[in-house]
Amino acid sequence: MAPQVFRTQPLIPPSYQSLFLLCTILIFLSSNTIIFSSAQATNKTEDDRQALLCFKAGISKDPAGVLGSWSNDSLNFCSWRGVNCSTTLPIRVVSLQFRSAQLTGTLSSCTAALTSLVQLNLWNNKLSGSVPEEIGELRSLQTLMLAANRLSGNIPLSLGTAASLRYVNLANNSLSGAIPDSLANSSSLSEIILSRNNISGVIPANLFNSSKLVAVDLRSNALSGAIPHFQKMSALQFLDLTGNSLSGTIPASLGNASSLRSLLLAQNKLARSIPETVGQIPNLKRVDLSNNMFSGYVPATLYNASSLTFFRLGSNRFTGQLPSDIGHSLPNLETLAMGLNGFRGSVPDSLTNMSKLRVLDLSSNSLTGVVPSLGSLANLSVLLLGDNKLEADDWAFLTSLTNCTQLLILSADGNILNGSLPKAVGKLSTKLQRLSFGRNQISGDIPAETGKLVSLTLLDMGQNMLSGPIPLTVWNLRNLVVLKLSMNRLSGQIPSTVGNLVQLSQLHLDDNELSGNIPANIGQCNRLLMLNMSVNHLDGSIPRELFSISSLSLGLDLSNNNLTGPIPWEVSNLINLGLLNVSNNKLSGSLPSELGLCVQLLSLQIKSNMLNGSIPEYFSKLKVIQQIDLSENNLTGQVPQYFVNFSSLNYINISYNKFEGPIPTGGIFRNSAVVFLQGNTGLCETAAAIFGLHICPTSSATRRKINTRLLLIVAPPITIAVFSLLCVVVTIMKGTKAQPSESFKETMRRVSYGDILKATNWFSLVNRISSSHTASVYIGRFEFETDLVAIKVFHLSEQGSRNSFFTECEVLKHTRHRNLVQAITLCSTVDSEGEEFKAIVYEFMANGSLDMWIHPRVGSSRRLLSLGQRIRIAADVASALDYMHNQLTPPLIHCDLKPSNVLLDYDMTSRICDFGSAQFLSSSIGRPEGFIGVGGTIGYIAPEYGMGCKVSTGGDVYGFGVLLLEMLTARRPTDVLCGNALSLHKYVDRAFPERIAEVIDPHMPSEEDEAAASVRMQNYIIPLVSIGLMCTMESPKDRPGMHDVCAKIVAIKEAFVETL
Repeated sequence: MAPQVFRTQPLIPPSYQSLFLLCTILIFLSSNTIIFSSAQATNKTEDDRQALLCFKAGISKDPAGVLGSWSNDSLNFCSWRGVNCSTTLPIRVVSLQFRSAQLTGTLSSCTAALTSLVQLNLWNNKLSGSVPEEIGELRSLQTLMLAANRLSGNIPLSLGTAASLRYVNLANNSLSGAIPDSLANSSSLSEIILSRNNISGVIPANLFNSSKLVAVDLRSNALSGAIPHFQKMSALQFLDLTGNSLSGTIPASLGNASSLRSLLLAQNKLARSIPETVGQIPNLKRVDLSNNMFSGYVPATLYNASSLTFFRLGSNRFTGQLPSDIGHSLPNLETLAMGLNGFRGSVPDSLTNMSKLRVLDLSSNSLTGVVPSLGSLANLSVLLLGDNKLEADDWAFLTSLTNCTQLLILSADGNILNGSLPKAVGKLSTKLQRLSFGRNQISGDIPAETGKLVSLTLLDMGQNMLSGPIPLTVWNLRNLVVLKLSMNRLSGQIPSTVGNLVQLSQLHLDDNELSGNIPANIGQCNRLLMLNMSVNHLDGSIPRELFSISSLSLGLDLSNNNLTGPIPWEVSNLINLGLLNVSNNKLSGSLPSELGLCVQLLSLQIKSNMLNGSIPEYFSKLKVIQQIDLSENNLTGQVPQYFVNFSSLNYINISYNKFEGPIPTGGIFRNSAVVFLQGNTGLCETAAAIFGLHICPTSSATRRKINTRLLLIVAPPITIAVFSLLCVVVTIMKGTKAQPSESFKETMRRVSYGDILKATNWFSLVNRISSSHTASVYIGRFEFETDLVAIKVFHLSEQGSRNSFFTECEVLKHTRHRNLVQAITLCSTVDSEGEEFKAIVYEFMANGSLDMWIHPRVGSSRRLLSLGQRIRIAADVASALDYMHNQLTPPLIHCDLKPSNVLLDYDMTSRICDFGSAQFLSSSIGRPEGFIGVGGTIGYIAPEYGMGCKVSTGGDVYGFGVLLLEMLTARRPTDVLCGNALSLHKYVDRAFPERIAEVIDPHMPSEEDEAAASVRMQNYIIPLVSIGLMCTMESPKDRPGMHDVCAKIVAIKEAFVETL
C-alpha cells in the first residue's frame, strides 16, 4: 500500500490573496511617503538654520554680543538668542527679534529664506543698505519692524503682497522713492508707519480704501500732491501727514473715517476751507491743521466737537469770530492754538469754562476788547495774546492770573494795554519763565515786585512809556537770558549789579534817558550775544571789561551817547562780533588796528566822533565786512587800496575827514551810489571823474610807469643771480646738523634778539598767549610792521627744548600745506646776557586754538562752534594729516595731535601747529641727535605707544579720533565723566547711536525744527561720531588710514554745504 502523502492548507485563502498583496503594497508606499515627508521637513529646518547664519554674516559689528550663541556647530538654533520657533512639527523659525541690540551691518536677503517667519523686529540698530526685495515674499509675515536704522533706497515693490501682513514700521531711516502700490493695495494691513524718511511722490489713491487700516503715519517726508479720497476707512483711528508738501484741500470723504481719533495735517500746503464733515467725526480728540494755507471760516461742527482735547489751527488765513460759547462746546480742550490768523472780535469769556486748558494761543490776530479774567484756569501754563488790539482796562486780568500757579509763559506784547502795571505782577507764579508786555502803551514805573519772579528767563517791557529808574530788584533776576527795556523813558544809572546777570545773552536798554558811566561789572555778563545801550545820555570812557565779552556776536551798539576816550585795544577779543556801532559820541585817539581781528564784522559804524590818524592796514583782515561808516572824524592818509578786495562790501562812507591822494579803482568804487567821499578836499581820481573829484597829477603816474618798465628789465637778471647765489650757499652749507639748514633760513627775513624783545614788549606777561615746559608763545608786532605775529621762544635750559626747536625747523623746511602753520622767520642767536637764544616767528592766528573754543576758560564766555564749523575744522585737520602721512616722502608723524595744537585763522581755517615731537618715518632726512622716542599728551596717545610699539601713522589716526570726539562732545579725554567709562571712546560708544544726543555738546547751535534736527543727526553727526569711534579703536590694525578718513569727512562736508 502506497504511503499517504500529507498536504498543507494555505494560511490565506485563495480568494483573499490578491487583497493581501494590495494592502502590502499600500503599506510600503505609505511608509516611504512618511520617510520622504520627514526628510523634507528636516531639509526645511536646516534651511532655516542656514538662513540665520547668513543673516549673521551680514552683521559687521555686534558690540553687545547678542549673536554670540549663533554658531555653525550648534544645530539647536531655536535656543539662539533672538530666535523663536514653532511649537509643532516641522520646527520652523517664526520670530526674529533684536531691539536696540547695536547691530551694525546690512539686512541680508537670506532672511527671506525663513519662509515661516511671522515677526521680524530689528528696531533701533545700525543696519544700512536697502531693504531686500525678497522680504515681500515672506507669505507668513505679519509684523515688520525696521524703524530707527540707517536703511536707504526704495521700499520693496513686493512689500504688502502677503495676505498675512498686519504691521509695517520703517520710520526714522533714509528711505526714498515712492510708496509702492502693493502697500496701498494691501487688504490685511492695520498699521503703516513710514515717518521721517525721504519718501516722495504722491500718496497712492488706494491707500485710504481699506476697512482694516487703523493707523497711517507718513509725517516728515517729501510727499506731494493731493490727499486721496477716503472710502472704506471705518477702522482708521490715527492719521499723521505732518511735514510734507501736500496741496489741495481736505477731501470731504474724510468724514467716512468715523473712528478717527487723531488728524494731524500740519506743515503742508493745504488750502481752501475745512469741510464740515471733519467736525462730524464723533470721537475726534486731536486736530492739528497749523502751518498751511487754509482760509475762510472754521466750520461750526468743529467748534462743537466736544471730544476734542488738542486743537491747533495756527499760521493759516482763517477769518471770523471765535464763538462766544466756545468754552462750553469744547470743555475738554487742553490745547487751543489759533495764532497767526485773521480772527476778529473779542476774546470769549466762556474760555474760563475750559478747566483742563493748559495752552492758549490767540496771538497775531485782530482781536479787540478787554482781556478776560482767566484765573479759574488752574492748569494754564502758556498764555499767548500778543499782536492783537486788546486792552487792559483795570488790569483785572493780570490780577486774576496770580491764581494760575502753573503759568510758565505770559505774552501780551503788541497790543494797546495802557495805564500802570500793577504791583500784582510780582504775585504771578514763581515758575513764570517768560513775561512779555512790550510794544504797548504802559506808563509809570516798573514795579519793584517784578524782582520776585525769580524764574524769569525773558523780561520784555520795551517800546512802552515807562519812566523812572530801573528797579534794583530787576538786576537780581539771575536766570534772565533776555532783558528788553528799550524805547521807554527810563532814567537813572545802570548799577554795578548788572554783573549779577551772568546768564544774560541779550540786553536792550536803547532809546531811554539813562545816564552815568557804563559799569565795568558788565564784563561779568560773559554770555552776552547782543548789547544795545544806544541813544541814552551815558558818559565816561568805554570800560575795557566790556571788550572781554568774547561771546558778543549779534552786535554791540553804544551809539548816540556822550562817551569819551579812545576805543580800547581789547576790542580784538570780539572775534565773533557782527556789528559794532559807536557813532555819535566823543571818542578820540586813532582807530585801533586790533579792530582788524574782529574778522566776523559785517557792519562797522564809527561816524561823528573825534578820531584821528589813518585807517590801519590790519583792517584788510575784515574780509566779510558789508558796511563801513567812518564819516565826520579827523582821519587822514590815503584811502586803502584793499577796500576794492572786499567782495561783500556794499556801503562805505568816509566823508568829512581829511583823506588825501587817489581813491582806489575797482571793486565797490565802481558804484558811486554806495560810496560817499565828500568833504575830503585832498582826494583825487586817476581816471574818469566818477565822483566829481579833480584828476590826480599825472607826473607821479608817469614816473611809476617808468619805474615799472625799469623793474621789468632789471628784475630777471637780478633774480637769476640771487637764485644762483642761494644754490651755492645751499651746496656749501649742506650737511650741517647743529643748525637748521641755511636754505631754510635764507628764504626768510632776518630778525634780531632786540627785534623780538621789542615786539613782545620785553616778553611781557600781557603778550604771552601760552606756555609749556619747552617754549612760550607771545603775540607781538615788529617795529614798522602792521601785522601781528606769534613768536615761539624756546626754553633752552629745559630738557628737550633744543631738540624741539630743531625738529620744528626740519618739519617747516620739508612741508607746505594750507592746513599746516608756516613760519615767517626764525632767530638763532644770543640774548643780552650772552646766553643762547632760539625762536620761531609764525603768522598770528586770529581765532586762537580749537581748545579755546571747545573748553573756554573759567570766567570767560563760551564761543559757539556751529556744526558746519566743526565739520570744516575736521576736514581741514584730516586733509593736513593725509598730506603728512601719504603725500610726504618719507611720511611725517605729528605725535601730539590735540585741540590746543590746532589753530584757527581769521576765516576759521584750521592749521596744525607744534611739531616739537614730530618724527619722520625714515632716517633719510637728517635730524639732530635725540630726535627719537614718542612725545604726546595723556588722553591723546595711542594705546600701543604705551606698550613700546614703534611710531606709526596709526598713532596720529588715534589722536585725530580723540580730537574729533572731543570736538563733538566738548569733553576732554581725561574728564571725570569719561573716567567711569575708562576712555572717551567707550563713553561715546556706550551712547552710540540711539542715545548719542545725550553726549553731544549741548552748546552746539541746533535746529529748532524736529525734522531738520533729525536729518542733521542722521546725516552729519552720527557719521562723524562713527569715524571718531573707528579712529580710536584700541588696535591700530582696526583703524582706518587718514586717506580714507579724509575722503569720508570731505564727503560729509560737501553734503553739508549743499544744504546751505
